[in-house]
Amino acid sequence: MKLRRLQVEQLRQFRQPFVLDSLEPGLNLIHGPNESGKSTLVRAIRAAFFERYRTSSVDDLRPWGDSAAAPTITLDFEARSQSWHLVKSFLQRKRCDLTIDSASYSEDEAEEKLAELLGFQFSAKGVSKPEHWGVPGLLWVEQGTGQNIEQAVEHAGDHLKSALNSLVGEVASTGGDELIDQVRTRWRELFTPTGKPRGDYQKLEREREEHQQAIDELQARIRKYQEQVDRLGKLKQDHERIQHERPWEEAERQLEHARERFRQVEKLEQQQAQEKETLAHLQSNRQLLRQNQEQLQSLSRKLDVRTAELEKARRELEQTEARSASVASNIEAAKAAYEAAARQVEQARLQETWSRLEQDIRRLEQHNQTLTENLKSAQQYQQALEQAREQARENRIDAAAVKALKNTEHQWNEESIRSQAIATRLTWQLEPGARLALNDEAVEGEGERQLLESSRLVIPGVGTLGITPGGEDLASTRRKLAALRQTLAEQMQALGVESVQQAEQRVAAHESAERTLQHTLELLKSVAPVGIEQLLADQKEAESRLRKAKTELQSRRAPEGPAGVTDVASAEAGRAKAEARLAEAEAEERKHQTELLTRRQSRDSANSEWQQLQNEVQNPEHQKQLRKLATELADIDRKQGSLEAGLQAREQEIQQAHPTILKQDIDRYQRSISNLRQAQEDRQRELRDIQVRLEAWGAEGLEEQFNEKAADLEQCNRRYQELHRRARALDLLLSLLTDKRQALTRRLQAPLQKHLDHYLSLLFPQATLEVDEHLRPGTFTRGAELGQIAELSFGAREQMGLISRLAYADLLREAGRPTLVILDDTLVHSDTDRLEDMKRILFDAANRHQILLFTCHPEKWSDLGVVPRDIQVMKERLENPG
Repeated sequence: MKLRRLQVEQLRQFRQPFVLDSLEPGLNLIHGPNESGKSTLVRAIRAAFFERYRTSSVDDLRPWGDSAAAPTITLDFEARSQSWHLVKSFLQRKRCDLTIDSASYSEDEAEEKLAELLGFQFSAKGVSKPEHWGVPGLLWVEQGTGQNIEQAVEHAGDHLKSALNSLVGEVASTGGDELIDQVRTRWRELFTPTGKPRGDYQKLEREREEHQQAIDELQARIRKYQEQVDRLGKLKQDHERIQHERPWEEAERQLEHARERFRQVEKLEQQQAQEKETLAHLQSNRQLLRQNQEQLQSLSRKLDVRTAELEKARRELEQTEARSASVASNIEAAKAAYEAAARQVEQARLQETWSRLEQDIRRLEQHNQTLTENLKSAQQYQQALEQAREQARENRIDAAAVKALKNTEHQWNEESIRSQAIATRLTWQLEPGARLALNDEAVEGEGERQLLESSRLVIPGVGTLGITPGGEDLASTRRKLAALRQTLAEQMQALGVESVQQAEQRVAAHESAERTLQHTLELLKSVAPVGIEQLLADQKEAESRLRKAKTELQSRRAPEGPAGVTDVASAEAGRAKAEARLAEAEAEERKHQTELLTRRQSRDSANSEWQQLQNEVQNPEHQKQLRKLATELADIDRKQGSLEAGLQAREQEIQQAHPTILKQDIDRYQRSISNLRQAQEDRQRELRDIQVRLEAWGAEGLEEQFNEKAADLEQCNRRYQELHRRARALDLLLSLLTDKRQALTRRLQAPLQKHLDHYLSLLFPQATLEVDEHLRPGTFTRGAELGQIAELSFGAREQMGLISRLAYADLLREAGRPTLVILDDTLVHSDTDRLEDMKRILFDAANRHQILLFTCHPEKWSDLGVVPRDIQVMKERLENPG
């Protein structure tokens, strides 16, 4: 099968017709970025073949937001040496037409022809599923499913076996299968499908295990009885000895001694903590006194430093004042040079202004013309915009309320149909001239009426008949109809419409007006981004600027500059240099003035600080404070030394007592007392339990029970061995027959295995891949490695899935069946080396099959040997054919 052309229209993102044609008979590489439409094209091919044209379960094909779309797919392909042309439409325009050479088919007949050609089935109801896809489901790989092949092979199994039988003929006899079935039936009487015993075989095996378990339990209880007798004697001896020695009393005495020693250590620790607080207080006072002493002693040193700083400030001020004359001379020269350069720039600018005015006039004339044209277009768009807004206002309606109205109408219609089905039916056929009255309404001729409530039928000359329809359902239906009729009327009144159809028409008209409004608004913004008023103001401003420029040009005359006047750039460069020199001179002057001010302030500050320190040092109170601080520090040092000596001696005494060890001793003795008493109580409790237990066991007659169970086990063993020998014989016979049948199956699989080995040798040299009796790839062997495909890495499973599909395609082609391979973003998990091998495999398979490879990574396939086709470029060409 060779696909030549694909066209889609109104399908997902392809609202306009999109054509993919001139497809090669071998390999085709189609690429584009994410969301460019690759998967949509693959979905279109699947829908064209798999989905019933009349199904309503393909909403995923509809363009977003377009409820009136009719997705249409057109395919041209070759198969069986014939030209096939398929056109299939869904949803709003359901249609399927197929032309094979000159023969035409339509609707269901056309779809059956497609299913017969490719080997798949249609879903009886709803969207098509993988179990219906057959051979295409095996060869058309969806994005992200390349590694999953088992179910695809299972769904296409019948078609593959049919192709194999057409190549090698029927190699298996039904007689052998019947014999295997008979043996397997008898084998299943004794075994479950997993090979476990069942029925009488399982029952005897379970009874034998139960008897053996009972015997083991009795033996264990007998041994336990004997062990308990020995344990009872030893417990009595230990209990009497411990009760006589009473070891917990010695532990109690040691506990009390340890507690007394710990109380003494706690008193020492309390004294130590109090004296540490006193020492900390003394150290804090000493630090404060020392800081005050250092502060008073530092005044003399600061006075010497301030004297030196004052002399330095005076010298620096004199040096700075000496440079004032030179700085003033430099700035005067720089100002004169700058004024000369500024006059030169003025002359150059006069010449430049004349040229600029001429250029401005030409530019303003062109700009004014553009604004005038845009203003005219904007006024036209504004008029269309107002018309669209008026239409939107006239047709504005609540879409949710319309939806609720439609729902109410639907409920009313359903309830009306239901009422007609359960209502009392009154029919009449009267003689000419005869007349009746039904609920005061004249009845004549013949007719029919459905009654939902009590009615009166008046027969002239006879009397009145009362007709009362029965049933709670009828009364309920009548109430529902009345309520729905009232709700429907209220909703239509609230919306201001006379019918549901009118409401839907207003919704459609409002949506159309909104679209027109948005399109016109975009056109208006393209010529007047900030509005017509601003555009009009810009146009008037442009005209004003044009008139002003012309007036200014007429009032000016071209300046006749003196000789030596240069252009503006050169003049400005000269002025910039002069300005830079002036700026440097001014900066130098500012720096000099700042430095002069700074020197004077430094001198004044240094003199003020020196005078203040001089007054403080010569004050008599300063000397008195120094002497007092020295006396207080000496007293604190003496007290601190005495406290530190006492603390050190007491700390040594506390450490030698080891308070932590004393705590541990108290805890150890407490636990020992508790453990010794508890152990003696446990011995006494165990003595009572063993005595009671031995008395109970002695009354059970354990040995008599043991002898009875041993006899039951021997009888059960004899019956079990009989069935066991039969089960082993059936198992052996079934295994031999199955091996023979598998040999025949391998002969059937040989053509498929040949194609599979061909591709596998290119990817994994010296490796083998076997297929099972259902033609599914199973055991994979490479060197010493042996396992199933499912155990391989994700990338390797994806590669094995692809080469298996290509082998199935070769098998189908050899059997004369049509093939087409579609790969959507496959092999994305392959490393560089494996991807190179897979390219060789694809290129080789393309000699026998048409392959459509869709990808969003064209750079990885640049060496595939085919010209890539860019979906994005094709879409742009269709949108812009010029």
